[in-house]
Amino acid sequence: MSRNTKINILLLAVVAALAVLPLALGLGDHKEEPFTGADGEAETAITEIEPDYEPWFSPLYEPPSGEIESALFSLQAALGAGVLAYYFGLHRGRKQGEQRALERESAIEESPAERA
Repeated sequence: MSRNTKINILLLAVVAALAVLPLALGLGDHKEEPFTGADGEAETAITEIEPDYEPWFSPLYEPPSGEIESALFSLQAALGAGVLAYYFGLHRGRKQGEQRALERESAIEESPAERA
């Protein structure tokens, strides 16, 4: 097994452990909503420190339910991943195209020398 394969397997094991261990160890059992995002945690902390706190801004759009909010967040993540994948694919394709063009040029330059 190559070194890269070992590293990839180790990284996959670490990611799996990070996903499974909090659930297996019951790290969120004492909370009402155990695995809410950082926004919910921050809101709870602010209201505990300053109960009369008034936000400076209100959201432009408030989704009607948590499921729709999660769906919009997932859509945003998917669009971001798509943009990044497009950029990296385009960058790689350009490099491969430049490399192929250089190989063609070198092949063309070598062919007249072979004829002589």
